[in-house]
Amino acid sequence: MALSSSAPWLKYYGNTPATIDYPHMTMYQLLSQTARKYPQNIAYDFMGKTTTYQEFLQRIDLTAKSYAAMGICKGDRVTICMPNSPQAVDSFYALNRLGAIPNMIHPLSAPQEIAFYLNVSHSKVILTLDQFYYKVAQIQPELQQECTILIAKIRDELPGVKKALFPLTKTARAIQKLPRDGYLLWSDFLAAGRRSRESLPPDDGKFDDCGAILYSGGTTGTTKGIMLSNLNFNALGLQTIAASGYTSVAGMKMLSVMPVFHGFGLGIGIHTALIGGATCILVPQFNVNIYADILKKQKPNLIPGVPTLFEALLRTTTLEGVDLSFLKGIFSGGDSLSPELKKKVDQFLKEHNCSEQIREGYGTTECVTASCLTPKDYARSGSIGVPFPDTYYKIVKPGTTEEQPANTEGEICLSGPTVMLGYMDNPGETAQALRRHTDGRIWLHTGDLGSMDQDGFVYFRQRMKRMIITSGYNVYPSQLENIIDGHEKVLLSCVIGVKDPYRVQRVKAYVVPMPGIEPTEELKKELLDYCSSRIAKYAMPREIEFRTELPKTLVGKVAYRVLEEEANSQEAK
Repeated sequence: MALSSSAPWLKYYGNTPATIDYPHMTMYQLLSQTARKYPQNIAYDFMGKTTTYQEFLQRIDLTAKSYAAMGICKGDRVTICMPNSPQAVDSFYALNRLGAIPNMIHPLSAPQEIAFYLNVSHSKVILTLDQFYYKVAQIQPELQQECTILIAKIRDELPGVKKALFPLTKTARAIQKLPRDGYLLWSDFLAAGRRSRESLPPDDGKFDDCGAILYSGGTTGTTKGIMLSNLNFNALGLQTIAASGYTSVAGMKMLSVMPVFHGFGLGIGIHTALIGGATCILVPQFNVNIYADILKKQKPNLIPGVPTLFEALLRTTTLEGVDLSFLKGIFSGGDSLSPELKKKVDQFLKEHNCSEQIREGYGTTECVTASCLTPKDYARSGSIGVPFPDTYYKIVKPGTTEEQPANTEGEICLSGPTVMLGYMDNPGETAQALRRHTDGRIWLHTGDLGSMDQDGFVYFRQRMKRMIITSGYNVYPSQLENIIDGHEKVLLSCVIGVKDPYRVQRVKAYVVPMPGIEPTEELKKELLDYCSSRIAKYAMPREIEFRTELPKTLVGKVAYRVLEEEANSQEAK
């Protein structure tokens, strides 16, 4: 039986209506409606410089005029290769106003990756920072079409004192001097918009137009552009606010630390906040010290993040005695949150006078981001929550559309208003991911393993591709990580499979000890003894390697593939 938050599942959302009447608007149109309702609310705060919704709308319109003056029209694609910054946010909505499509990529992408993204999207412009100019310039000969390099500078958006001191910073000193030509400066770009006598084209965008392109490996692990509509983003924002249990987020502060190129950062950290009248605290670069400083000084109410973001709370040394009662919502997604890490974070919050607990969610970029969330004050151990309002989940036998009974493992499928339009220029992969079932609905096959209990609570097992097969047995790394993370001396762990001539693969665990705990042979024996009573013999780690930290992906997840490659290359020597 496919389950949604409608009917009996509604009780977990309080008085939230089961069906939301989604506006037939573009993202820009819905944001404009919010801006007119809350003109003096702060839309975003960047390094202490604030912009009201009224000013924000003016900035968007000027940015749209400036893109139009460059010749950008409806349907054109523009790559945004930026950290969380005003220029990136202004551009995202300005392009939507024109009916153009922002192509969102990570600013730390390697040059060849950038060339791939520009070519596959046929982008006419790339917006990036001055410090990344040479990386983009060097791949110009490899581009299949002309692409203007639009250069923004962080310094231009800083408040007075910080702007004056910026040239003295380590970041500023590391920026290479720009050549005399070969690019367009953001300041000149805006000046051209101000000079333009052309009016903006009619605001005739449609709710089902493509609103943005994001990237994901999907179920096959190959990079694909995901086409997401205006409705996908708008429905996500309205669903998120409803599922969170708030009647309104207007006036609240969102810590927008997740990156703008990522569905979680863009869809929830920015778009959900902005259509709800909240303030985005834009964080261009994350580190533990900045994190702690923002918590103390700006007191955000809402924090969406990946588990490593919350693990960082446990490592910071500057929050001792700080009252965190201002936190009203702490949401974890993007990666599996182990029950043990949740316990540790919840205890940390309690010790700092915060009555909230971390709430785990689940989603994929193919539906922007979250589509399932743990209800407020109603967590079930190991569960990622219940489906968002108007979103349906079912568990099917892998490789089929055959629905599984409750509490039976299978592939997670979902259906609802946030499901993507499809993979860009890839009808074959789209047909594999989006399938019409016998109920007539289009279902997204996520490629993730999980189950659902009789009450509609969903349990994520792991990606179907992340599985260790040892001596003929299936071993799920996330399960072992949950067990290892439960040890009081462990901060974080990652389990991988290493090639083995006898077992095909053997299990190896990388462990980061808690601060102050020495990584000794005695600790290794203690952990193995601890595991032996909790893990089947065939699934036991054959070796444990201590690390001070684990490699992370560009969005902050533990990069287990990096550890796999490293371990297997050492094995081959």
